[in-house]
Amino acid sequence: MSEPADAPRAAQQQTSPREEILLGRYRVLARRGTGGFGTVCTCWDLRLQRRVAIKRLPILDDAATTTADEALAEARTACMLGHPNIVTVFDFESDGAYAYIVMEYVDGLNLAELLARVEGGRLTCEECAQVLDSVARALEFAHENRVLHLDIKPTNIMIDRQGVVKLADFGMATLASAAGYGGARGGTVGYMPPEQIEGMLVDERSDVFSLAVVLWQALSGACPFAADSAAASLRLIERGPRRPLSRDCPELAGDPELVLADALAPQASARPADVREFADELLSWMGDPHAGAASLRELVDQAEKDDGSTAALVGERTPLALRLPWLPSAIGRAVTALATFATVRLALPALLGPESGSAAAASLACAVAAAAWPPLGGALGGLTLAAALGVTARAPSSFPLAAAAAAATLTWWASVGRRERLGGLAVLLPCCLPTPVAGAGVAGYAFDPGPAAVTGAVGYLLGSLFGHAVDAGFSATVTVAALIAEWASPAFWAVCAGAALCGAVSSAVALRGSVAAGVCGQILGLCLLVGSEVIAASMENAGIWNALDWEAVVIAVLLTVLLCIATVLRGPLFEDLDDEDGYHELPQ
Repeated sequence: MSEPADAPRAAQQQTSPREEILLGRYRVLARRGTGGFGTVCTCWDLRLQRRVAIKRLPILDDAATTTADEALAEARTACMLGHPNIVTVFDFESDGAYAYIVMEYVDGLNLAELLARVEGGRLTCEECAQVLDSVARALEFAHENRVLHLDIKPTNIMIDRQGVVKLADFGMATLASAAGYGGARGGTVGYMPPEQIEGMLVDERSDVFSLAVVLWQALSGACPFAADSAAASLRLIERGPRRPLSRDCPELAGDPELVLADALAPQASARPADVREFADELLSWMGDPHAGAASLRELVDQAEKDDGSTAALVGERTPLALRLPWLPSAIGRAVTALATFATVRLALPALLGPESGSAAAASLACAVAAAAWPPLGGALGGLTLAAALGVTARAPSSFPLAAAAAAATLTWWASVGRRERLGGLAVLLPCCLPTPVAGAGVAGYAFDPGPAAVTGAVGYLLGSLFGHAVDAGFSATVTVAALIAEWASPAFWAVCAGAALCGAVSSAVALRGSVAAGVCGQILGLCLLVGSEVIAASMENAGIWNALDWEAVVIAVLLTVLLCIATVLRGPLFEDLDDEDGYHELPQ
């Protein structure tokens, strides 16, 4: 039965003047996200009195990337796929400026939102089994109909209040032609396989790769290939996941981890070709999907209750890193730039002359470079020190000492330091603060346990060298003599071991993922650091404890307090949201 032509207008007049109405019948209730392919709105259908989700895409102009024909093709593709685990498409409309795809509203959360609410950003094996089984069923049906998804990521996987998992947004889907599948039009960095990143031919194995990445993230709490650019993500894929899955899920060690690793292979030929076979092989080790569905239902219900009872406090309880995602990076850049300036400002006068105004300008240039790319700060500090030692009061020991300092700096930076944003700060603080143990806690905050231990020790050694070099006016002869005297003492190496242990232990404890674990890790690292100072004092004074380096202890305590505050503000360790929360879509 048709409705009078003026019914949409009448319905619109019954709503508040401030309410946004789409297509004369859909009242916007909320916006769920904005990405490179359009905006998703939760709306109320004033005609049929039901809630729907509408994807609004700008039609091609100077700034948009979608034509009306492409949007219609997307809607037709999705309409072909009627399946319990695929979000249903109801309708397609256009008003000249935008295309609108009207879809089923899923009353629940997407996977990214769910991961943000659970401890460590991880699901249990049974919960992951339900996600894997459901998405694999959806993809199996799509592949049978010669349709690829090509944008599988946590925000496109919906979980309703019954624990049912549905795959949404076939906006990247490519219909097969007689010659096979075509090239990809884009995707989301961190989840795309290499062939999609490079614009080569794609097939079912591309979706298998993306599903495996999502599964790895849900099991471990981190997306293994998340990066700031497609090129950086491609390098991570070629290297493989840095952290073995078995460290987070010991029950999946062995064959299950190998099956998942095969699905993440950079070469499509090395991956499983059938998504159902891939899922079935993993499900035999992961548990009962039905039990996982019940658990997911409880998680979604609990999230709904929490949201309803704490709506006024949501902004206060959300980690600062999620409310202001740009702030942690800005603080890290600023602190690293300041430490870089302070470090190179001490060494550059030896290179450029104490009266030269160019030393300040060069120090500022180094600080700007470190702000642009924070890992560069550590390399600049170490290399400036090496250069100052090499040219000041030249002596037979000048070149060997300078070469050793430069080689140690570059080796650490190439293997460890360039991989983390705060890596440079962990070796700069021991140089610009009056104690070489200052960077151990930062190393534990920034790195995994192994690199953290190496960085804690390197920072301590570099800070010791820098301190003696400054005291000696960067004279290599005097610096070498002071180093030999200090390094001959067992107490020096006891504190060096304490710095390494501080980094390793604080990192290992923090990897449990929770805020409490991060704070406990920093406190345990501080205890080890102070303990090493106590042992060193005892060694130097034959059991008398009055020579404890209180300056080092006070600085270590202050830095620990700051790192604990940073841990609380950062929130749990997880890679939770894509697109609008840190990942990036490539343009079509």
